[in-house]
Amino acid sequence: MTTNTMPVREDEQLKLKDQVAIITGSGRGIGRSIAEAFLRAGAKVVISDINQDTCNQTAKELKDQGGETLGVVCDVTKSESVDALVAAVTKEWGRIDILVNNAGITRDNLIMRMGDDEWQAVIDTNLTSAFKVSKAVLKVMSKQRSGRIINIASTTGVHGNFGQVNYAAAKSGLIGLTKTVALEYASRNITCNAVAPGFIDTDMTKKLKEEIINGILSRVPLGRMGTPDDIANAVLFFAGPGAYVTGQVLEVNGGLYT
Repeated sequence: MTTNTMPVREDEQLKLKDQVAIITGSGRGIGRSIAEAFLRAGAKVVISDINQDTCNQTAKELKDQGGETLGVVCDVTKSESVDALVAAVTKEWGRIDILVNNAGITRDNLIMRMGDDEWQAVIDTNLTSAFKVSKAVLKVMSKQRSGRIINIASTTGVHGNFGQVNYAAAKSGLIGLTKTVALEYASRNITCNAVAPGFIDTDMTKKLKEEIINGILSRVPLGRMGTPDDIANAVLFFAGPGAYVTGQVLEVNGGLYT
């Protein structure tokens, strides 16, 4: 666990000044980009990742950029680990204003070849974890009578995708979770929305063959992969105080499927 401090860029206007944000799976990729955007906006950010080395390294690097952060290793599929995460954050800062459920994995295979372990691992990490972390954080937000929950879903959860029945099912379920939490907690001034990335330039997509990448890009009207910063900007909107929005899903996919 590490704690740091840092100045914020003036152009971000400190829209999240002194807000406490937990971002799961924020050691790298999209989660890290979201963390950096939140720090620039003045938030206090919890870097949470299952890998201790990744978690600590990211916390150190963000410290070098400036910012107030807390690094907490967490296995979001384990209730006891989630409870320890929430306890560490409330002990340090006394509140939780924003939760971004970003942690996720893939185990791609055709449905007839998919093993039970491949199915369950993706459901546990991409869907059940959001239930566990949201449930724990909502206890804190309810007492505050304020909060923002943003779930990182996927265009695949809306439209499906060849060879990703487990991932599509998990992300589709995450959208259902989003809409239900939005209904249940609107009266407590807690919003819940989802950002659904399309084809994003991350470590996951770098593993794809060139012909697969080109085939997907041929269907994207903007003609390029999205970046983690594209997703971070959408999440930042939902996290901000001016977002009169709840229960919504924003696809950030360059026009794919339009």
